[in-house]
Amino acid sequence: MIRFILNDKKVRTSLPPGSTVLDFVRYQKRLTGTKTGCREGDCGACTVLVGQIKEGKLSYRSMTSCLMPLINAHGRHIVTVEGLNMENLSPVQAAMVETNGTQCGFCTLGFVMSFTGFVLHPEDKSHQKAIEHIDGNICRCTGYKSIERAAAAIVRAVAEKPETDTLSWLVEKGFLPFYFSGIGEKLSDLHVDIQAEMSQGEMPENAGLHIGGGTDLLVQKHARVKASPLTGLLFDEALKGIEKKEGKIWAGASVTVSEFCESPEIQAVFPELKRHVKLVSSTPIRNMATLAGNLVNASPIGDMTVFLLALNAEIELREGDSIRRLMLRDFYKGYKILDKNPEEILSRIIFRVPDPGSHFNFEKVCKRTHLDIASVNSACLLRLDGEGKVAELNLSAGGVFAWPKWLGQSAEFLKGKSLSRENLAAALERVQDEVAPISDARGTAEYKRLLLRQLILTHFQPFIAEADLLELISGAGSSQSGQLAPGPKASD
Repeated sequence: MIRFILNDKKVRTSLPPGSTVLDFVRYQKRLTGTKTGCREGDCGACTVLVGQIKEGKLSYRSMTSCLMPLINAHGRHIVTVEGLNMENLSPVQAAMVETNGTQCGFCTLGFVMSFTGFVLHPEDKSHQKAIEHIDGNICRCTGYKSIERAAAAIVRAVAEKPETDTLSWLVEKGFLPFYFSGIGEKLSDLHVDIQAEMSQGEMPENAGLHIGGGTDLLVQKHARVKASPLTGLLFDEALKGIEKKEGKIWAGASVTVSEFCESPEIQAVFPELKRHVKLVSSTPIRNMATLAGNLVNASPIGDMTVFLLALNAEIELREGDSIRRLMLRDFYKGYKILDKNPEEILSRIIFRVPDPGSHFNFEKVCKRTHLDIASVNSACLLRLDGEGKVAELNLSAGGVFAWPKWLGQSAEFLKGKSLSRENLAAALERVQDEVAPISDARGTAEYKRLLLRQLILTHFQPFIAEADLLELISGAGSSQSGQLAPGPKASD
């Protein structure tokens, strides 16, 4: 039995745990403000807020309910747009009305939910942050300028928002209904009820298919997820947490991309992290998608997989009390084939903190700047010695092979060498030998080879003389033989 709070009421359901929250609120509870749009997490029309008690505090995240299995609602507070309604419009709702931020209205409810997620974040007050919170919402009518004006009005309304006791302030100022004041207590009571059920064997601790955020499984294998008994990992505290020890970062497998990006330990290591992570999907998807899910999915264009490959990360696989470690680059054996037993779960990701003076970069090209799947992505970790020669180099790439590719041979070639035009040209030739892209909807094989070449040059740009860089770029369409090297064929 799955239990959670839906707006201001406790609910329970015996529906399959792989059913979506979207279908439950629309067709079981008739809360039709949550719209059915793309069912792939792209449009944001189904956005809800998900509240949980974390480190003793009640916090909320926006998530796409079309990709949220019911098991991930278990023990949480799910808020639909109906749960924000009061006698008067909230400042968020009023801003959308007063700036003409809605036309056909289909997307409006999702924007209201995402903007409310913005005001619920204790530290976010800027216009830029407001815009970032709606990066997962698509409007087909307004051209967005009116919605940007609504964002500006909302920012003015939260100018005095405190970073402590934020929820009480928002209730007092009419952003949220009064019932939000008692949700923390209700969630605590709900957790007591859930523990009682588990002790009576009504909620098995381990069952069937393991699922994290569901952002990929619910798209690719919706019917299988719905038909399977599930073990939800998204909120498993044993798989959470990020810590720095022994010169390494240890990240729990169920850490979401948002949690990774917001971690002080991670931000201290990667100064450009926010710019890099902004290229990864959208805010609601980053709030759901886990690091382990990205790795286990084994997509050839997985953004966080490529990111972690360039850090030469290790992974920890657990089966019962048995734990084994292997390098992430050795995890992939073929297209969607992993070095993993069926009962193993990925429990931790570990990587060495880059040495001082190291340069890390992540690049991605897709058909639109944000909220899209990569045509090609690439990451690089580079450290030069006192003589300007390569002391350490890791390169990775996605979209150019049957699985996420660690470019070990090309990186090894450059070690101990300067980043001269000649050395880089030779290394780029070797890169072409290591990859084998295919032509598909995201571009031709030749185009992907060209993209990868240019992305790798972007990694090295701060360390290359401008004249050498221009020479290398101008020769991007050719190699010494006059054509891009074809490379080996990737397996199917």
